[in-house]
Amino acid sequence: MRIDKYLKVARIIKRRTVAKEACDLGRVSLNGKPAKAGAEVAPGDEIEVRFGSSVFRARILIVQESVRKDDAAEMYEAL
Repeated sequence: MRIDKYLKVARIIKRRTVAKEACDLGRVSLNGKPAKAGAEVAPGDEIEVRFGSSVFRARILIVQESVRKDDAAEMYEAL
């Protein structure tokens, strides 16, 4: 799954277009390297998203195409 779609499905970022823009601006890292919007994610990967002055780090646990809102937080583990 593409990282921009994962960020949206996991509800880390609200909209996919915003997730794509964040990737294009270099605010998203995948396993310590800047990630393009089309980068593929897999369980065990670590993502880092910079929102202004704060940084959100997480480890991917599950990759699913769709998930209920209540179950979205189970897709990743915050670090």
